[in-house]
Amino acid sequence: MGKFIKDRKPQEDSWMPYTGLEDIDSLPGGDIYIPMEEWQNKREELLLRNGKLGVILENTDDVAALKDDLDRLDLIVLQFPKMADGRAFTQARLLRERYGYKGEIRAVGDVLQDQVFYMQRCGFNSFELREDQDIPSVIAAFDEMTVTYQPACDEELPIWRR
Repeated sequence: MGKFIKDRKPQEDSWMPYTGLEDIDSLPGGDIYIPMEEWQNKREELLLRNGKLGVILENTDDVAALKDDLDRLDLIVLQFPKMADGRAFTQARLLRERYGYKGEIRAVGDVLQDQVFYMQRCGFNSFELREDQDIPSVIAAFDEMTVTYQPACDEELPIWRR
């Protein structure tokens, strides 16, 4: 099990990624997340199972495709395949601000200490860290900046309106 932070605290991860959805009846119990394509292909059957359900998106997936199902999903996983690829920041903001998603948004992949503050501002509330990241240092990074100027998911008003 990797290093995991949710709501600014180290926690055990209860979610299990699952791919290769051949038979809905063979799905494991518990909390699973599946690729977007499999969600779209097996949506009706998946909604009938017990246990929490989540979806992992590619950076090229349009979050608008999930807008009618957001109240049925407990987790949305967004990927950072490399540090310089920030499309998941936009996906998270769209989920929170445009579509009003209230569930867990998780960052996976190249998740680094120096980006978690900004990820949180965009709407992420859980983080699967790279193995070389130190959990106490990452948690401290959430509070490295105490004043924000721009509005975001964590503060609706710009500093000049507060």
